[in-house]
Amino acid sequence: MPVLRLGLNTSDMDTVVADAQAAEAAGFDYLGCGEHLFFHGTMPNAFITLAAAAGATSSIRLVSTITLLPLYSAAMAAKLAASVDRVSGGRFELGVGAGGEYPPEFAAAGVDPATRFRRMDEGLSVIRQLFRGEPTSFAGEFTTLDGVTLDPPPVHPGGPAIWLGGRKDGALRRAGRFADVWMPYMVDPVRLDAGLVQVRDAAEASGRRREDVAGAVFLWTCVDPDEAWARGTGVAAVSATYAQDFAPLADRYLALGTPDRVAARIAEFAEAGATRVILQVAAGPADRRRAVGTISDELLPRVRALTAPGAAA
Repeated sequence: MPVLRLGLNTSDMDTVVADAQAAEAAGFDYLGCGEHLFFHGTMPNAFITLAAAAGATSSIRLVSTITLLPLYSAAMAAKLAASVDRVSGGRFELGVGAGGEYPPEFAAAGVDPATRFRRMDEGLSVIRQLFRGEPTSFAGEFTTLDGVTLDPPPVHPGGPAIWLGGRKDGALRRAGRFADVWMPYMVDPVRLDAGLVQVRDAAEASGRRREDVAGAVFLWTCVDPDEAWARGTGVAAVSATYAQDFAPLADRYLALGTPDRVAARIAEFAEAGATRVILQVAAGPADRRRAVGTISDELLPRVRALTAPGAAA
């Protein structure tokens, strides 16, 4: 199987510098950060948080997991993404999604949730064009550009890689058309494998190559030698985040338990086509340090061993 790149998500703007430095020192490939304008609890802004992480690190890659693109004007999202890419020396990757599960944040931003998918399609087209760093004109439903140039442009020609979330048919078609990486969440390995087929079919239909789209998964996890503690802590954290009881869904969608158990689950996602796994720690503030320590010290080396080229299936 291809080499698996592992990322660790941060969601605390007060600790992001320490989190980023620790993730880099532990050997993670990515530091991720999601966002909401408003949600059920405390949420950061991904661009600002990852810019802080960029200044505190030198090699770890940075990815927004995910930015809610419909809440931004496309030009502003492109400007912010290019800015983070510049200050990080070209280490930024832009993950975007449509959101919509929390309508109050759309109301606060003055955005009709019913337009979010049209805004996604238009926004991605605009961002791709602006990332070229050339004079750009565009006349769309939500965006008007009149010969403007994104300056400074992203570090690398064409700009940062674009990751797309989503699990429904429209999201899969969109990923096939625009994404460098498709990253769903709340999927099992079977769903990931089937979704990748659909995404790559859509890529071919858009005139792209199947291999142009890599597979990833955003995975809520809590790891500890005490399996009962890991499961209870993880279920409680995810249930609080999404304001619903996740106990019945835990075995299918979450990765909870001992380092060996969670490493085996991550290897199943790698077998299903994931070349990147972003770990979201399922633990409240009081328990996060314990969980992150086990992930860094015990889970990470196990995953590396299981997913290394030539490793036994």
